[in-house]
Amino acid sequence: MSTALPTTAEALTVPEVMRALRLSRSKVYDLFRSKQLDSFTIGRARRVPVDVVRQYMQNRLEEAA
Repeated sequence: MSTALPTTAEALTVPEVMRALRLSRSKVYDLFRSKQLDSFTIGRARRVPVDVVRQYMQNRLEEAA
């Protein structure tokens, strides 16, 4: 399975998560608020670990099966 996740980054920006999941900015922030997608901030910059995005996608696939 191919994803749009960068292969060299450990943490993604919100726009990178948006591209990887093909979601809008508001939907990504909804996932943060609902604790479905973990993230952290450094100052005002929000980052999402790559493994968190992969695990989210895996969980969604398992739920759909």
